Parts: sequence; structure tokens; C-alpha cells
Amino acid sequence: MPAKKRAITAEDLYRLQVLSDVRIAPDGKQAVYALERVDRKTEKKYTNLWTVPTGGGAARQFTCGDQTDNMPRWSPDGSRIAFLSNRSDREKPPQIYLIPAGGGEARPLTSIAGEISNLSWSPDGRKLLCTVRKTDPEDLEREKDPDKKKLGVVARHYKRVFYKFDSYGYLPHERTHIWLVDARTGRGVQLTDHPVWDELYPAFSPDGKQIVFLSNRSADPDLAPDRIDLFVMPAMGGEARKIETPVGQKLMPSFSPDGQWIAYYGQKGEGLDYKNVGLWIVPADGSKRPKNLTQKYDLHLSAWTLNDLGRPEQMPPVWSRGGKSLYFQTVYHGSTLLKRISVNGKDLQDVIGEGGVVGSFSFDRAQTKVVYFFGQMDDPGQVYVRELASGTTRHLTRINRNLLNRIDLGKIEEVWFKGPAGNDLQGWILKPPGFNARRKYPSILEIHGGPLIQYGKLFMHEFYYLAARGYVVYFCNPRGGRGYGEEHAKAIHGAWGTADYDDLMAFTDFVAQKSYISTKRMGVTGGSYGGYMTIWIIGHTERFKSAVTQRCVSNFISEWGSSDLNWTFQQELDAGTPFEDLQKYWDMSPIKYIGSAKTPTLVIHSENDLRCPIEQGEQVFVALKRLGVDTEFVRFPDEFHGLSRNGRTDRRVVRLEHIARWFDKYLK
Repeated sequence: MPAKKRAITAEDLYRLQVLSDVRIAPDGKQAVYALERVDRKTEKKYTNLWTVPTGGGAARQFTCGDQTDNMPRWSPDGSRIAFLSNRSDREKPPQIYLIPAGGGEARPLTSIAGEISNLSWSPDGRKLLCTVRKTDPEDLEREKDPDKKKLGVVARHYKRVFYKFDSYGYLPHERTHIWLVDARTGRGVQLTDHPVWDELYPAFSPDGKQIVFLSNRSADPDLAPDRIDLFVMPAMGGEARKIETPVGQKLMPSFSPDGQWIAYYGQKGEGLDYKNVGLWIVPADGSKRPKNLTQKYDLHLSAWTLNDLGRPEQMPPVWSRGGKSLYFQTVYHGSTLLKRISVNGKDLQDVIGEGGVVGSFSFDRAQTKVVYFFGQMDDPGQVYVRELASGTTRHLTRINRNLLNRIDLGKIEEVWFKGPAGNDLQGWILKPPGFNARRKYPSILEIHGGPLIQYGKLFMHEFYYLAARGYVVYFCNPRGGRGYGEEHAKAIHGAWGTADYDDLMAFTDFVAQKSYISTKRMGVTGGSYGGYMTIWIIGHTERFKSAVTQRCVSNFISEWGSSDLNWTFQQELDAGTPFEDLQKYWDMSPIKYIGSAKTPTLVIHSENDLRCPIEQGEQVFVALKRLGVDTEFVRFPDEFHGLSRNGRTDRRVVRLEHIARWFDKYLK
């Protein structure tokens, strides 16, 4: 008789491991990946590399130790793996290491005083390309002097507008530049250097003679963040040549196999984040205008479907061997798909279709198989391999399965319903373990952040935890998010709290009609933009008996200039500056309407939140106190905006317990 399954707990966050960086060997025989774990005693997170044969067989741990090993990259001949590790000094940025593909001792390659990223091999395997943001000289000086180190930073002096970034902190004065590292000696050469410009996403041409990269070379890039351009430079350094492309955000360029074309992801226009990111190609010599291959399909190219265990990795566009087609990810109806399209913009096909989320993916040298991260609603993510000719798929890992097989997560029902404008909307209803249709259940509406992202078919520990406490948890993708076309995303541009509010109320109406829902015991919560909508809701309706607002935006007037996103919030508001357009900022701020609030509301915020500074939550808490509405304030020290996804685990546990406690108080 099978053992009875238990409910998920908040403490299971200590047991769940996070998969990332899946890469296949050139010969296609094995894959490498990174796996993160939590040390409960120290509250530290460590990552090691693992390998697994693609033909079947057990995964094995490839690197060991209490450190961070990530970004594994196979050499072109498959004999070595380059990766980043902080094993030599946990307090300094990770360095490049090399390890034989068959196993053995990892050899330190670099000792660069800075943060290394965007690691890749030259086609001949002799060099490693990367970007480096060097550590500021004053920081290096302080590290050398124990007394200065103990005293810490005396002052910070900035001239640029974007001087901080959430999840990072205060930015170095140094910009991010391109480096070339000798794979034998470890000698690094800096190829670009400018005090104002960053160079991002460098990639080699197939012959190794050129490097393509992205850079914003405006007089002040912080005041024109969408003016990113495409450049090509000699691989050994020299003058960069600009390739003319439409103004707009750009990501991840890659050369075609013959070196004649460059593919990249991009938007067209400034300050229009709702626009789809498309797949563009342009001749490498700039002789023709770029072409958007995906424009007519109304797709947004991204990997990010929301979850709270890691983040699916977006990969650069991958050319087919003959250069006739390209592979890319796109978000669609709650899934992240892997698609292929021909270079003429026709023959769009699914390689891996709906039903889950495709994260990092890579092909063997012959492009006969693809290995990839694939997560689903009941599984945070596994390594899969697919034979491209036959479509045969193999499940290569069983990460977290020993734990999850012992847990009853409840049942999720996918639903489609009509919005107030006759629009089709997608949502999900999670029922508690041991669900009994004859009972009446309390419920919680979860609202995603962004808003330009999507909920969908990927594991959300928080939802399962609340369901395990006896709640029906329901969530949807109202207008303003991704995955349903550009018009769906555009619907709330400059108009938060309009069509999105209407859609959320329509979904609440839809769920309230279920025979098992207690309409007198409905709660609502959300974080970031979801926190904004939670406050908006309690200021516009009393239908919810309890609310929890997390890392919220409440006042756009004070958010402007204080957030790490700084002045760019005005683009989302489709407005001028507050001193030019004050009324619009106020009209779109939930704090304007909070005088009507009567819903007991818990306010949760992180003290180091740079995206939505903690004063946004403080205003809500004080306002509710003054109104006599039951409220409490839970503050998390030393945490950024993303506490629920990547904060210290004990704080994540306490956060969940506070949310459950508050809802239990009013809905049970």
C-alpha cells in the first residue's frame, strides 16, 4: 500500500534544488548543468556542476564544495569545460576555471579584479570571450587595508542617473567591457574601454575573426536607454563598426554559420515596453535593412514565465547548421515554447510546444539533438533531450522528485473565461489537497508582478503552500501582461488600474460562481505590480475580506527618481515628469484612493528594495493605521525586491508564514 502523501510546507524551500545552465557536449553524448542547494545551518546557497548522459543513465555530481560553480561552457572539441567559480575566495567575484570533461581537478584560469559574465569560447578553442565590470579602485584599496575595510564606505559620489540596481545594490563606476582571455595562460586583454558606455552580449563570428556586441553610445545612455545599437569589431580589438538598425531595445546577437548575417532580439521604438520583442536579421556588412522575422505572428520572444524557484534562462537565437532557419523561445498562453522559423519569415514551427517552460537549451554539433531545461506546474525543472529527426524525448534527471513524490500538491484546473470587453482570458484554479467539492472553501486571488510578464505552467511553491493551508488559490493573466499578443500587453500602457482591474474582477466573479467557493471568505495578494493592484483593489471594492500587499508601488509621484528604474517609470505611465504631469501620476497612484479602504491588509516589504523603495509600503501602512483599518507591517532587513524568489531562505519561510497567518485570521 503506497504511503500517504503529505502537504507541502514553507520549510520545503530548504529541500528544493534549483536547476540552471543546461548545456550539451559538442558530440551530444552528455550534458552539464548547475544545481543550487541551500545549507540550512548557514543560510547560504551553493551551486555545483552536474553531468548526465543523454542516452540514459544516472546523473553524477561533477564539482563539489561549498561554493558557487556556474555558467559551464563546453570547449569546441568537447575536451574541457570552462565555468565561473568563487571557490578560491568566497568574498570576491567568481573567476574562470577550466576542468577536463572527463573529470579531475579544476584549474583556475583568471584573477581579474572584477565581475565576469557572458562567457563563451572562440571557435578554435584557444580563447575565451567575456564581459568584465572591473571593481572600483577605491573598493580594492579598502580591501587591502583591514582598518578601512572595517570602517566601510565613507561616501558614494555619482554623476550618472542609474547608480543602483535592485538585487545588486549600488553600481560600480566602472562600466561593463569586453575581454579576451587566453585559454592556456589565462592572460586577459581588455578590448573595449569607455567611461560612459557598456558593451554587452559579445559573440564570435564563425571564423573567430570578428566579435558582434551591443552598446548604447549616446552622450548619456541613462537618459536614452532604448538607443542600443549593434556593432562589429575585430576579434583582437580595434575600431568597432556600427550596423544600422531601428531604434529600440536589443538583446543577444549571433552570427549565421557563414558569417554573412546577424540575428538578434529587438523592439522597435522608445519607451514602448509593451511592444513585442521580435527576431531580427541583418547583413553583417550592413548592406540591407534589418528584417523582423516574427512580426506578423504577434509573438513576444522571452523565456520568462513566473515561478519562485530560479528563473528560466533566455538563450540567444540559434542558427540551423545551414543557416536557413533560427531557433528561439517565446512566451505563449502560460508556456515558454521553443520555435523554429525560416530566414524568409515563413514556415514557423513548434519544436517544443505548450505544456511547460523551456529554459536554457543547446544543440550538439551536428544538430541532431537538443538538450534543454523544461519545467512544469508540478515540477520546478528537469533536463530533457529531444532527437530532432524523430521527435523522441527523454527525461534525463529526477531533480527534487524524491521530495515531490511524497507530497500532495493538490489539483490545478486551467480555465478560459470571457473578460468584460468580450476578450478571452486564461487562468488557473488550484484546489487544496484532499479537496471535497461539497465543502465551501476560502480562496485567495494571486496577482502577478511586472505587469509585462505572465503566470503559467511552471512551479510556484507559494501557491502550493497556501493551497496546503486549505485555500483555493486562483491566478490569471489579465490585460497588461505577456503571452497573448501585443494588444493584450498594450491595454494598460499609461492606464494601470483600468482594463487589468476589470479583468481581475471578472475572474473573481468567475471563480465566485463555483459551488465550492465561500464568497464571504475571499482574499487577495500580489507583489510589485501585483502589490500595486492589491492596494488599488482595496481602494475600489470591499468584496475581499483580507489582503496582503507585497513590495508594492503605491505612489508614482515619490516612486519617480527613487526607484532603481528611476525616471523611466514615466514611460510606463505614458506621461511626462511629475513636475510636468503631476495629476496623471496622482490619478494612477493607489494611495489616492486608499481613503475608501476598509479591508484588513498586511503590508510586506524588503528594506533594501531598490525597485519599489520601502517608503511605498510605509505610506500604505501609515494610511491604513490613520483610517483605523486593521493592518500590520512586516519588514525584511538586507533583502531586495525579489525576496520571494531569491531571498535568504529563513526570511522566505517567515514571509510565507506571515501571509498564511494573516489570511487565516480573516478567512478561516
